[in-house]
Amino acid sequence: MVVRRGPRDDVRSSPLSRMVRPRRRRVGVRLVLGLVLLVALSGCTANELPRLGMPRPITEQGERVLRLWQGGWAALLFIGCVVWGLIIWCVIAYRKRDGRHAPQFTYNIPIEILYTVVPIIFVAVFFYFTARDEDAITKLSANPDVTVEVVGYQWDWQFNYLSGPQPDARTIAQITGDAAHGHPAVLELPAGKTVRFKLVSPDVIHAFWVPNFLFKRDVIPGRMSEFDVHIEPGKEGTYIGRCTELCGLYHDQMIFYVKVVDPATYQRDLATMEAHYTSGGA
Repeated sequence: MVVRRGPRDDVRSSPLSRMVRPRRRRVGVRLVLGLVLLVALSGCTANELPRLGMPRPITEQGERVLRLWQGGWAALLFIGCVVWGLIIWCVIAYRKRDGRHAPQFTYNIPIEILYTVVPIIFVAVFFYFTARDEDAITKLSANPDVTVEVVGYQWDWQFNYLSGPQPDARTIAQITGDAAHGHPAVLELPAGKTVRFKLVSPDVIHAFWVPNFLFKRDVIPGRMSEFDVHIEPGKEGTYIGRCTELCGLYHDQMIFYVKVVDPATYQRDLATMEAHYTSGGA
């Protein structure tokens, strides 16, 4: 009796088919190991990983930005898993069998409606949360506890403590940086208080950026820009700030520091700075 082998038996028993499966397994193992190695080399600790690369926020507005960032990543990961799941399902369910072609359609109304409506819904949701948080972050309080005029100039910073947020408020203390000689400006602020920033520039466009605020705004000549931050209690410490707009030859030296202290220390230091400014000190 002669047993004839069909074409599918030849394919299954061929050396090529025996090589494909182990190779696929090796590729899968390498992908998993690569992802694990990528996470390990990223240097993220258990506390940093949930922030997904963001600095530790020290303001209420920064916490809102962080939540929006995390929510966006969660939504994108969900969408990615769904898309990849559908791709893999189509590859497996509709792969070619026995030389037959998959059913061909000129159009598929339900699927076309699905891939049109679903992206619109996702975009609308993203827009809603972004607009909501943007309004909350840029909202100005009626009575800020501290008002600081930030003057960005080529190539340093000056911080003028004002008597209030009114346009005619007077300067009660002043800090001027000298980063070129190793003395960058230090802006002292109280924890647990709301701070109003008024940004001005006498020369070119600069940018006021404190990474731990998770917020940046340009400093534009001829225009005053304002924003508020509420520094959270317990965030005492010293944080670096920079200019992130290429403003000229010595742009790299435009650094400053934000020193957050408890309210009692702030009031004492502010009185010292005010007396120094009133007496005509530099």
